[in-house]
Amino acid sequence: MITPTPDISTDRLILRAPVPQDWEAFRPFALSERAKGIGGPFDLGKAWRTFATEMGHWAIFGYGMWIVTRKGDDTALAMIGPWTPADWPEKEIGWMVFDPALEGTGIATEAARAAIDHAYGVLGWDTIVSYVGAGNLRSAALAEKLGAQRDETAPQPYKGETCWIYRHPKPEAP
Repeated sequence: MITPTPDISTDRLILRAPVPQDWEAFRPFALSERAKGIGGPFDLGKAWRTFATEMGHWAIFGYGMWIVTRKGDDTALAMIGPWTPADWPEKEIGWMVFDPALEGTGIATEAARAAIDHAYGVLGWDTIVSYVGAGNLRSAALAEKLGAQRDETAPQPYKGETCWIYRHPKPEAP
């Protein structure tokens, strides 16, 4: 039985389950240089399989990356959240912002903070990393803005390819 995907609401955003209609926003991102940080740019088939994998992650694990929208507007802006493929060495919070015009708006920061809080508080994770493509300075800046620090000792997720691994701090106990 598939568990319903929980929505998360922040001051400006809704984080919700990906739906088939979000393919229209994901596709141009996946085909572009912006997808380099997740292994792209992809051809159409690989882009489609990547999107389908994101949806399937929810069915397999009961959690996954949310589609980020503004409150009152269901347009997909980003995909952010927990990501734990079977061959990943650690549990990750990942992010993809579909439109470069959204950079600097705080949307990714707001959504990623909500995802991290959910992973620690609801999923009960005891550690969280974010895998950032080496040289992806914007993504690294987001990780650092979220309080994460580079962990040079963490195992790499890709065979034969090095990425920057950022470890997110645990919330302080109340």
